Amino acid sequence: MRRYALNIAYDGTRFHGWQKQHPPDSEPLRTVQEVMEAAVQELVREPVHVLGASRTDSGVHAEGQVVSFLSPREFNPEILPAAITSRLPEDVQVRSAWETETVFNPIGDAVSKGYRYRIAHARMTADLRPLFDRHVTAWCPTSLDVEAMKTAASHLVGEHDFAAFTRVRQARESTVRTVFDCQVEAESDDRIAIHVSGNGFLWNMVRIIAGTLVAVGESRFAPDDIPDMIASGDRQRTGRTMPPEGLCLMWIKYGPPGSGRVRQLKAKAESSRDDSSE
Repeated sequence: MRRYALNIAYDGTRFHGWQKQHPPDSEPLRTVQEVMEAAVQELVREPVHVLGASRTDSGVHAEGQVVSFLSPREFNPEILPAAITSRLPEDVQVRSAWETETVFNPIGDAVSKGYRYRIAHARMTADLRPLFDRHVTAWCPTSLDVEAMKTAASHLVGEHDFAAFTRVRQARESTVRTVFDCQVEAESDDRIAIHVSGNGFLWNMVRIIAGTLVAVGESRFAPDDIPDMIASGDRQRTGRTMPPEGLCLMWIKYGPPGSGRVRQLKAKAESSRDDSSE
């Protein structure tokens, strides 16, 4: 058997997230995993399981999702992007492909991930809401204090218990994660982007970080409130969960084969770093 890895991008607007969903007594929901498996299966001419590194939620986009599949057939990785993309709907693309070790696990071997959250702000009336980029940009009708948001973002960097920044009653045994970098960038007078990278993310963690930083930008929180929010572990102390359309998985980085599983065994309480339903 051979294992192939793919770097894929998708517009999440019309998808119910990455993971396959087959509700009882109804048709399967349209998911990225579902259409990827159908396309790969058509190419390799046998059933396949396509494993994705991140279970992005409904409406969330990706520019750098990593997936893999096993096949007994040998393929030239250079032809796989075009061969698979030609079998995919127009809102998914395979950007690159490579053959990897059969033990490669796109979830367990990931050592860091990067997300971007894009916001349009300083738009006070409904007719000034994002239009042509509305599916990839969230909207805040007030002007945001970007400098205050930058200061607040710096307090999120480091290893912390991010219980206050995840959906209540999320299933993880541990809510400790390390944020390697968190920056707020003014892309234009009315567009900002929040860039967050870390070793893994909790359910809705990036969207809650974005909502908290927006609240700082609106002067509802002070930048120096962030350490107390983290220490409290209280979801009620942090900002709202921002809508999914502003979020995009930008990249995933890997260490040596198996390194992710070794790390997880050393920190059993964390069980998995896959960011389900971001």
